[in-house]
Amino acid sequence: MTDPALLAAVEFARAAAREHAGTEVGPHVEVRAEDSVSATHLFDADKPGYRGWRWAVTVAIAEAGDDVTVSEVVLLPGPDALVAPPWIPWQDRVRAGDLGVGDLLPTDPDDPRLAPAYLASDDPEVEQLAMEVGLGRVRVLSRLGRLDAADRWKVGEFGPGSDMARGAPAACGTCGFYLPVAGSLGAAFGVCGNEISPADGRAVHAGYGCGAHSEADVEQISPVLVAELIYDDARLDVEPHAEAAADTADEAEAGTVDEAGTADEQAGEPSEESVDQAVAAVAQGELADEPSGQPESNQQG
Repeated sequence: MTDPALLAAVEFARAAAREHAGTEVGPHVEVRAEDSVSATHLFDADKPGYRGWRWAVTVAIAEAGDDVTVSEVVLLPGPDALVAPPWIPWQDRVRAGDLGVGDLLPTDPDDPRLAPAYLASDDPEVEQLAMEVGLGRVRVLSRLGRLDAADRWKVGEFGPGSDMARGAPAACGTCGFYLPVAGSLGAAFGVCGNEISPADGRAVHAGYGCGAHSEADVEQISPVLVAELIYDDARLDVEPHAEAAADTADEAEAGTVDEAGTADEQAGEPSEESVDQAVAAVAQGELADEPSGQPESNQQG
């Protein structure tokens, strides 16, 4: 149990804090028991730029009954203080695309993605290169490293879920430009060999695809739009009008009468037939002059 004298030494701790920080010492916040012979008193720090920080004064005694002494005075962040984010080693902060020309990124000797080349591998293609000690690669991808690469490539820009793949006519797995990679990754990944494709020279998933697929078939249509035939003027349907036909018949009959009368007059004496036709024509004209009860426009029409 912490000595009660340590917990009660508030003013003694305040005096020590003011001796260190002057007027930047604020109200007492709390006291924390460290062990049986020490305790820490916390005071708000009225220090510009240190909002939420506290002055921490640790007091202690050698043994019960001794005078309280000051162990240390430090400035510590409180729960609401503005502090820097947790430290992250630089090698853990590097992301894809951060390396530039001339930059070097050493690999961790214990990187779980790599395995010594002399160890037996579960990948037959890698096993063929496993005896490269002193001649070839010192380390090769481990199973964890291959799975990590496969997951990254599958959800990347050239995976089956990309916008380009969803709009492609077919998948890379059926494309003639698809070059499968060696080893176990060859079951789902390859390299694109089409210079027209946006994935040329990239590792692509077999389910990826683009418009440059080797078997893409484009329907050939006429570049000129042809409008539908809406009116055929090559054929005309002639329908005679009743009134027009009657007028034509009257004119033809009157012409016949005139020709017949002219012929008789030239002969010097009208024939009986011409006389009868003339009488019929006069009678027809008188009937036409009688009112019909219809509007004048209709009689003329």
